[in-house]
Amino acid sequence: MVAAPEHRPSGRTLDLIQGSMSSARVARRSPLLGSFHRVADGTLLAVITATAVVAGLTLHWQHRWTVAFNQLETTRTLAQRLTESTALLEQHALRGTSQPQRLVPTKASNLIHLERPTVSQAPKAEPDLLDAMQDLLQKPIRTGY
Repeated sequence: MVAAPEHRPSGRTLDLIQGSMSSARVARRSPLLGSFHRVADGTLLAVITATAVVAGLTLHWQHRWTVAFNQLETTRTLAQRLTESTALLEQHALRGTSQPQRLVPTKASNLIHLERPTVSQAPKAEPDLLDAMQDLLQKPIRTGY
């Protein structure tokens, strides 16, 4: 005879675990404890769901904030470029005049905004290609753009 244990095939492999963790068995033995388990399970599910929702909203609003901040940075950069361009134009105009003290300082209230002309209002005269090339070659290259 061999002293090896017998191998018995069981009908269900998790009989022990399923029998001890059965909620129906616990509810029959102690209804109060079964109710407490159901409430705890529901609460755990609600907490996990709420955590997932809050994480999703956090990622969404973080993305929105990042996009808005990038737009703000772009606006600040463009405003700085506009200020620098205005200063350069003022300096150029002051150099070209003989009486700079008679010029009015640039303010936002002094600026005139013109509407963009529509296509029908724009003249459709075709410039000579050679003249246009000469004009382009004589203009200085602007830095910073």
